[in-house]
Amino acid sequence: MLKGKNFTKLIDYSTDEIKYLLKLSHELKSKKKNGIIHRELEGKSIALLFQKDSTRTRCAFEVAAYDLGMKTVYLGPAGSQFGKKESVEDSAKVLGSMFDGIQFRGYKQSDVEQLAEFSGVPI
Repeated sequence: MLKGKNFTKLIDYSTDEIKYLLKLSHELKSKKKNGIIHRELEGKSIALLFQKDSTRTRCAFEVAAYDLGMKTVYLGPAGSQFGKKESVEDSAKVLGSMFDGIQFRGYKQSDVEQLAEFSGVPI
């Protein structure tokens, strides 16, 4: 239903899509709680791109990715030139060529929208 769709703003999602996401999250949490291994995204990788660090956000994404079988690469503010020496557009194209998805925590909505526009992978 949502394959390849970016999550940049909640308003971009229909009521049915939001209900689907809530149902899916409930199913995945139930599987974890009951010890049912589910590696639906085995072999996929996701970039965790942070302009501003967050312990909870990073941990949530790393644990969720692990539970789904994905590999993560953390790119924090000190270890990335995102939006500084490297433009958002260039970073999006490079990351999109290497990863199956990008998680972004930053300051500007325009950055997440440029990532979505130029990366070619779900944000």
